[in-house]
Amino acid sequence: MKANPIVGSGTSIEAWAGSRHLAEVEEIDLQHLVPTGSRAVIVAPHPDDEVLGCGGLLQALSRAGNPLLLISVTDGDASHPGSRRWPVERLVQARPLESAEALRRLQIDVDALPWIRAALPDSAVASREDKLRALIAGALQPGDVVFATWREDGHCDHEAVGRAAAAAASAAGARLVEVPIWAWHWADPEDPRLPWQRARKLVIDEAMLARKRQAMQAHASQLEGDPDIHLPPVLDAHALERLLRPFEVFFL
Repeated sequence: MKANPIVGSGTSIEAWAGSRHLAEVEEIDLQHLVPTGSRAVIVAPHPDDEVLGCGGLLQALSRAGNPLLLISVTDGDASHPGSRRWPVERLVQARPLESAEALRRLQIDVDALPWIRAALPDSAVASREDKLRALIAGALQPGDVVFATWREDGHCDHEAVGRAAAAAASAAGARLVEVPIWAWHWADPEDPRLPWQRARKLVIDEAMLARKRQAMQAHASQLEGDPDIHLPPVLDAHALERLLRPFEVFFL
């Protein structure tokens, strides 16, 4: 089993601002990322990953009229282990509601959004990877563009989702785009482990970035730890800063 690289406060936003590799990543427009009329399928390991990695993209797709499908793999109920403030029973109810509110803040019509909740075990998606691959494959159509977390993102669920989505997209004749989320925490600014040659930036404007910021604030459970057991928030200030830049990065 790989060691967990998601420890401490991670690489600072200032360090990333000075990254030569990141500065040289080519921009891509929405039309080339998701052609007009093509459906975008967002596969989120946990309720919030769709906003953290694709909050700007989702707004652009909605504005352009592209059809969307959201697949939430888990209910995120393992985010506060041992917490009495945020027990599993509370999280399994709260986190999908937080996602719905976040999407509304992105101006997504949640009532009209096709949304599959797989309810696989949080932090153990790899144990159900075959089931997830079949579920995704059954939902895909040829020509879909599938956005899933990067297969080397550092979180076990993110990596399992990436592998399952890659296999399902290949089988269905869909195109896979990988989304780094936790990589911005553990990687170095010039880290050769990141596939820089596959990276592209989607620029998001000031208004879209503001809406993404508001959407991230809807995930109240992830912004709050549990001081009684010395549990820090999942999304601390450093994590939020790294994901609130005027662009989103995708690996093609």
